[in-house]
Amino acid sequence: MSDCVFCKIVRGEIPCNKVYEDEKVLAFDDIHPMAPVHVVIIPKNHIATLMDVDTGRDNIINDLIAAAQKVAKIKKIDVSGFRIAINCNAEGGQLVFHLHVHILGGRKLQDELG
Repeated sequence: MSDCVFCKIVRGEIPCNKVYEDEKVLAFDDIHPMAPVHVVIIPKNHIATLMDVDTGRDNIINDLIAAAQKVAKIKKIDVSGFRIAINCNAEGGQLVFHLHVHILGGRKLQDELG
């Protein structure tokens, strides 16, 4: 989608602090971090929400989890611990309608979900 902010980041039209990238996903530091480590991982192809993933033919969830593991190691929170969250649709807290995973860590997390 041409007006999607995350698609613009993938295309390099909007800069980001890249943490990890491969052929399917891009991970970058969140611009409004809710923890000392707050990274967003997105598929490079536009998928609006978790409900739009075709689990019968698409491995993007596996790709996002594999990227989360790599990011946790890069950010050195793989041993101490971290949280991943996927918000879905407006009532689920999704603000950008391009599937994305939040990785939060770097401190003991409480019950709040960033």
